[in-house]
Amino acid sequence: MDAGDLVRSVKWMASLRAVGSAQGLRSVRSAWRRHRVDAVGLPRQGAARARVPGVAEGADPEPGGGVVRFARSSLRVRVAAGGAVFCGWDGAVPEPSYALAGGCPEADERAVLEPDTDGGWRVVSERVLVAVSRHGTVEVRTPGGVVLRRDPAPRWWEPAGAESGGRWVQRSEVAADARFFGLGGRASGPRLRDGVYRLWNTDPGGAFGPGDDPLYITMPVQLVVADAGTHLVFHDNTWDGRVTLWEGEEGAGSGHDRPGRCETRMEGGPLRYWVMVGTPARVLHGWAALTGGAALPPAWALGYQHARWGFGSEREVRRVVTGYLERGLPLSAVHLDIDHFRGHRVFTVDRERFPDLPGLAAGLKEEGVRLVSIVDPAVKAEPGLAEYDTGVAAGAFVKDARGREVRGEVWPGECVFPDFTDPGARAWWGGLYAERLAQGFSGVWHDMNEPVSFAAFGDPTLPRSARHALEGRGGDHREAHNVYGLAMARAGYEGLRKLRPDERPFLFSRSGWAGMQRYGGTWSGDVATGWPGLRASLALVLGLGLCGVPYSGPDIGGFTGFPSPELYLRWFQLGAYLPLFRTHAAISAGRREPWEFGAEVLEHAGAALRERARLLPYFVTLAHLAQRTGAPYVRPVWWRSPEDRALRDCEDAFLLGDSLLVAPVLELGADRRAVRLPRGRWYDTATGRPYEGPGQVLLDAPLSRVPVLARAGSVIPVAGADGEVELEVWAPAPGRTGGGVLITDAGTGWEGPEVVRFTSRSRGGVVTVEREGAEEVGYRVRVRG
Repeated sequence: MDAGDLVRSVKWMASLRAVGSAQGLRSVRSAWRRHRVDAVGLPRQGAARARVPGVAEGADPEPGGGVVRFARSSLRVRVAAGGAVFCGWDGAVPEPSYALAGGCPEADERAVLEPDTDGGWRVVSERVLVAVSRHGTVEVRTPGGVVLRRDPAPRWWEPAGAESGGRWVQRSEVAADARFFGLGGRASGPRLRDGVYRLWNTDPGGAFGPGDDPLYITMPVQLVVADAGTHLVFHDNTWDGRVTLWEGEEGAGSGHDRPGRCETRMEGGPLRYWVMVGTPARVLHGWAALTGGAALPPAWALGYQHARWGFGSEREVRRVVTGYLERGLPLSAVHLDIDHFRGHRVFTVDRERFPDLPGLAAGLKEEGVRLVSIVDPAVKAEPGLAEYDTGVAAGAFVKDARGREVRGEVWPGECVFPDFTDPGARAWWGGLYAERLAQGFSGVWHDMNEPVSFAAFGDPTLPRSARHALEGRGGDHREAHNVYGLAMARAGYEGLRKLRPDERPFLFSRSGWAGMQRYGGTWSGDVATGWPGLRASLALVLGLGLCGVPYSGPDIGGFTGFPSPELYLRWFQLGAYLPLFRTHAAISAGRREPWEFGAEVLEHAGAALRERARLLPYFVTLAHLAQRTGAPYVRPVWWRSPEDRALRDCEDAFLLGDSLLVAPVLELGADRRAVRLPRGRWYDTATGRPYEGPGQVLLDAPLSRVPVLARAGSVIPVAGADGEVELEVWAPAPGRTGGGVLITDAGTGWEGPEVVRFTSRSRGGVVTVEREGAEEVGYRVRVRG
C-alpha cells in the first residue's frame, strides 16, 4: 500500500462510517477477501531481466511505412492516411484496441520507408517525418525537419511467468518551451506541472480537491503544445501505469536549454502508441477520426439539470420542479440518485416513496422536464432478484481464477459485477435498460463504474486477479480495470439504441477511457465544496476536452458541504457556460436550489439560467461541431494561438467555441478580474466596449455576472425573445471579416441537421452579413459592438 492508497483508505473509512457501521465492517471483510483472492490468483513472478532493443539490423517496407528490425526487438512504424503515426514495439499492432473506432485507419500509400544516416531509417510522408536511429531512438518531426518529440529506445523488464510480457518504460523529450495537457480528468490541471500522474481509474473516496490524483478517468493521452507545433501522443495500453513529467527550461539565450521530459511506465501490456501533429484543431480532429466522433446529446440535455442524492419521494421531486416553474427558471431535467431504488438495487424502484414513477415522468415531461436515472454496475447477489438470476444464467458476472463469482461490497450490500468486456454480458446488460425506459426515464448516468467495491484498506475495486473475457482474448483485472467504465458505457448506449432506435441516447459516465466520447460524456464526480473545488471543476472540463471528451461539467456547488451564497453563485455562473450544466449534492450536503441562497443569489442565478437558454442554439451548434470535428465546446484560450506563451499558461478562463471568451470568478470576494486576450478585437458583452488583443485587461466582475467577451466578427446563433433563432453579430474591425455557423437540430432524433454558414464584414461603418449559398440571410440579425 502506497501513500495514496493509505490516504484513500482513511477517506473511505470516514465515508463508510457516515452510512453505517455494518457496511463499514463488511468493507473490512471485503478488503481481506480481495487480498486472499489475489494471493492465490495472481501469477508468481521471478526476478526480472532488463532488455533493450539493441542495434538495428535491417528493415522491411510495408504500406505506410515498415518494420525496423533490431537485435532484440522490432519496431513497426505506420503513417495512416490522415497523418496519424503508429509505433509498435515487439510486434505490437494497432488492434485489438478499445480506443479505436472502426478499426485501424488505412495506411498512407505515399509514405515510404527509406534508409537514414548512420544506419538508421526514416518514414517520410506529406504531414510528418519519423526518424528511427540505429539504437532505437524515434523522432517525430514536422515535414520541415523540426523535432517535436524524441523517444529514446525503451526498456523492458520480463519476469518469468508473466502473462503480460513484462513491464516497460519509455522516456521522451519535447521542446524546452512545451506545456503538457491531458492524461484524462486531472483536478490539478489543465496544464500539467512537474509530477507523477497515475493511470488507474480511481474513486478517491468522499470528495476530492486539486491535490487528489488519480481520479475517475485516467487516459494515457498527452497534448503537448510548443512554439514548434502541437502534437498528441496516445499510448494504447490499458494497464496500470505512471506518467512522470518534467517541464523544460530555456537557457535565456545561452543555448543551454533543458528539454521537457516525460517518462511513461506501464505494468504490462503492449508498447504501442499513436502520434498526431498539427494545429490544436487538426490534432483533435485526427484524434476524433481515430477514436470516434462524440455522441450527440439530445437538445434538451444542453439545458439546465438539477440532481440530488436524497430527493426521498415523488412529492419532493414535484416540489422542487414546481419551485423552478413558479419562479420562471428554465429547467430541462431532474436526476434521481440511488435513493429511489429499492434497497439501492439497480433497475428497481422503491414503490413506497415512488408509487407511480411513470406517471411522475409523464407529468414532468408535459412541463418540459425530463427524468434521468442513475445506474450502478454492481448487482446485489440475491437469488430471486431478476437482475441477479438472469445475469447468472447469462454467465455475465466477473469470476475469479477458480471460476467463482467475484463479490464485493457496494450500496446494496454484497454484490457481483458484470463483465462488460464480454459481448454477451454487454447484450444482456443493455436489455435491462428496458425497465428504465418503462419507468419513463429519458437518460441515464453511470456511477461507481471504476469499478468500486468498498474496501477498508487497499484499492477499492475488484481483485487484480479477477478474470475478464476481454472480447474473447481472456485476461485479468489488471488489463480490464481502466476500460471497465468505457465498456459499461458501450453496453448502455448500444442497449438504449436498440430499445429506442428513433431517439439519441443520453448517457454520461463517471469513469471511462480513451474513446468514451462515442457513447456520451462525463461529469466531475464528487468534487469537494470550496473555492479549490470550483477551480478544479474548470480544470477537469478543459483537460477532458483536450482528450477528446467534449461533453462534461461539475457538480455545481460541490458534491459535499454547504457552499456560501457567493461560492454557489460563482459556481452556478461558471456552469452556465459549460456543456453539462447540472447542480448535484450528497445526501448529507446542503440544498442546491437557487432560491435556498437568498433573493440576491436567486436573481443573479436566474439571469445565468436565462442566458444559458438564450445561448442554446449556440450550444447545439457546438455539440454538432464537436461530433464532426473533435473540437470541444470548451477550449483553452490558446486554442487558435498556441504560439502565444502567455496564453499557454492561462488556466482561469476559456473559449466557448470560437466566438466567446468566458472569464469565471474563482476567488472569494473578487469583483474585478484580469483577463488575458488572444489576438484580435474583443467586445465586453455587458458594456459593448472593445479591447484589442493580445494583452491583458482588467474587467468588472460584479456578483451579478462574470466577464464574457465576444470575438469581433462573430455570428452567434441565439434564441430570441419569441424563442426563434436569431443571429447576434459582433461588428468586425473596420476592413476585417468574420463569420459563424448555425447547425439546427431536430431535438432528439437522428435526422440530418441543416448546416448554415455566415460571413460578416465591416466597410465604411456598415456591417454586412451574408449567408453562404443564398441571397437572403433568413434569420433576424442584431448587430452589437
